[in-house]
Amino acid sequence: MAARKKTFYITSPLYYVNDLPHIGSAYTTIACDCIARYKRLQGYDVCFLTGTDEHGQKIFKSAKEKNLPPKDHCDYIAGKFQELWRLLNIKYDKFSRTTSANHGKIVQEFFKLVHSNGDIYEADYEGLYCEACEDFKSEKDLLEGNICPIHKTKAQEYKEKNYFFPLSKFEERLLKHLDQNPGFIQPSYRRNEVLGWIKEGLKDFPVSRRSVPWGISLPIDSTQTIYVWFDALLGYVSGLLGDSDIPSIENALKNYWPCSVHIIGKDILRFHAVYWPCMLMSAGLPLPEKVFGHGFLTKDGEKMGKTTGNIVDPYELINEFGTDAVRFYFLKEIAFGKDGDYSRQSFINRINSDLANNLGNLLNRTLNLVNKNFNGEIKYESSAGETLNLAEKTNLTIKNYEKAMDNLELKDALDIVWELVDSTNRVFNNLEPWKLIKNNEISKARSCLYETLEILRNICLTICPFIPETANKIMLQLGYDRLDEELSWEKAGWTKTKATYKVKEGKPVFPRLEQI
Repeated sequence: MAARKKTFYITSPLYYVNDLPHIGSAYTTIACDCIARYKRLQGYDVCFLTGTDEHGQKIFKSAKEKNLPPKDHCDYIAGKFQELWRLLNIKYDKFSRTTSANHGKIVQEFFKLVHSNGDIYEADYEGLYCEACEDFKSEKDLLEGNICPIHKTKAQEYKEKNYFFPLSKFEERLLKHLDQNPGFIQPSYRRNEVLGWIKEGLKDFPVSRRSVPWGISLPIDSTQTIYVWFDALLGYVSGLLGDSDIPSIENALKNYWPCSVHIIGKDILRFHAVYWPCMLMSAGLPLPEKVFGHGFLTKDGEKMGKTTGNIVDPYELINEFGTDAVRFYFLKEIAFGKDGDYSRQSFINRINSDLANNLGNLLNRTLNLVNKNFNGEIKYESSAGETLNLAEKTNLTIKNYEKAMDNLELKDALDIVWELVDSTNRVFNNLEPWKLIKNNEISKARSCLYETLEILRNICLTICPFIPETANKIMLQLGYDRLDEELSWEKAGWTKTKATYKVKEGKPVFPRLEQI
């Protein structure tokens, strides 16, 4: 029997459906898709889960404002997320919705498990609650006047008898886990944030709400619904169920758990790096291997927001510039993990510089010379020797790219590839193969062009997780028609496996963008 493939399970957040998807959620999902594609390229059995978080007071109010039943509102917004993911060429495997019947069964089973382990108790809660965050706040979490620092809205006084989860009970166990697994929370500065929260002392939190009707009923008290975050995090479990699976935690976790990496925005780090592992500890279930919290996006140096009109519409961006340009810009421009700023000028500059000028020109000039002078066909000649002298550079690029990708350093990975693009352009210009042809140095010219095509093939392998449509177009121009076979990490490096390149003519894959 053939050995089972190694699995890789990656999740985006389950996006809250109080409003339409925005550029921030698009950015997170593009990054997840890039990582998932890279792992598939390496031969992993990948499960990429995205989805929507659909319960809670905020959604109930949003639906009411639109005169819609909450489920109808959720169906519409979830559909808009799926539509945007299609436009962004997001190749997800599972779409988890927290209003599904299977999810409700998983949440109730999990609650009963935690309750039976003695980790649920009833008590009065009195304090502050931010409806926009769907989170309980202490005064030190808020700005003056009890203003939420993220949403700039006032946290409300909240008093209710609820059921609690004893987070404080797991403080030492969580610290021990972080100590024994230093890579559990990344980047390292996010880990330091979490350590700071734990050392301040973890506080028990309510896992039910009496005043929120839109939610999953508490199995031990039908007058209450389960707190939205205790519910939503389990979407990473329920979403794994297959169509024919009987809904149970055991069935959900049988193939891909534990999660390889949860990719999230830093604003929901506490839920994923503190609440979630402690909940899993209580239930006796394996913890995810990694939680990666990335930064926020701004526009023209200012925070984005509908109230100020300072927003980036992902639909408009895709419509104007195309899917791959959008994917490339955000992954190349912003160091994954840190905050990043979008501006129209930087977008145009990035696409023109990296894609149209550097990579695009190298490809176009090489194909034109091969088509014009060699009837579209270049053979490898071992007797010619190396002309570009970039074999070692190409192999080192693959090695360093792989290391960066494994560390989720997406911008660094592209920077490494573009060092090879720049080096190839520089050597290509110095050799001037068009002059070699004119001077009848045909063998040297042929070697130069063959080696450039070999480098372009490797570049395609490295960029296909980032800009898959572009990589496919280039591979077709290089003469490949079975991309499913050729786009494999096993073929990365200076292999020279293709004895003859029979290239095709094609339009520039990235025409220059006009300054508007």
